[in-house]
Amino acid sequence: MVLAAMWSPDITKASGYDPNLGLYVTTSGSVKPGPQIKPPVVFEKRPKNFGIGQDIQPKRDLTRFFKWPRYIRLQRQRAILYKRLKVPPAINQFTQALDRQTATQLLKLAHKYRPETKQEKKQRLLASAEKKAAGKGDVPTKRPPVLRAGVNTVTTLVENKKAQLVVIAHDVDPIELVVFLPALCRKMGVNSEDKGSLAKLVEAIRTNYNDRYDEIRRHWGGNVLGPKSVARIAKLEKAKAKELATKLG
Repeated sequence: MVLAAMWSPDITKASGYDPNLGLYVTTSGSVKPGPQIKPPVVFEKRPKNFGIGQDIQPKRDLTRFFKWPRYIRLQRQRAILYKRLKVPPAINQFTQALDRQTATQLLKLAHKYRPETKQEKKQRLLASAEKKAAGKGDVPTKRPPVLRAGVNTVTTLVENKKAQLVVIAHDVDPIELVVFLPALCRKMGVNSEDKGSLAKLVEAIRTNYNDRYDEIRRHWGGNVLGPKSVARIAKLEKAKAKELATKLG
């Protein structure tokens, strides 16, 4: 072994090597550094090689490389296109949505006037049949005001001026289904009832949308640059300013 050769007594006597110090001691008393004897190690250090086909790569955040579902990719791409491209006012007006407080009031009101379910209809017809069987006669009841849904149904009600309040979702896809509704509602003059919460809600919506319709329908959207474009333009502007300052001295 190499260790046995380095610890040979002949070498120690001939050269004045002190194994306790690990140094060469001369006759003059000066000390020379001797060969450094490293003790044997059980586990040798083996640096990892992360090349192709070598050691396993460390764990990383693979969100960027994850294959998202198609509907997520489409909605993200659509959002980017709406920012980058020039959006016409007829489509851009759907970005003017209700705030949280007004939307909460609207949902409470909509829940109050929700259409009856199958169970409620069954109970109503059963109660009417029991009254008729008891000989009390079939008293016709006035149909209560309820919400009506569907593009064709709502359009017909607006054209006949029977709609009291029209609510349009801001994220309809395709947008062509409802892009005409705001102009139709304004043209037909959707009336409002001066009753309680509906009056307050309609007043808030009228102030934010009906009265601002001329402003909203002229406002274009989009043309929002991405972070890379913003950084590039800022770099060019900085270079131009530096060049101008150099010319002016």
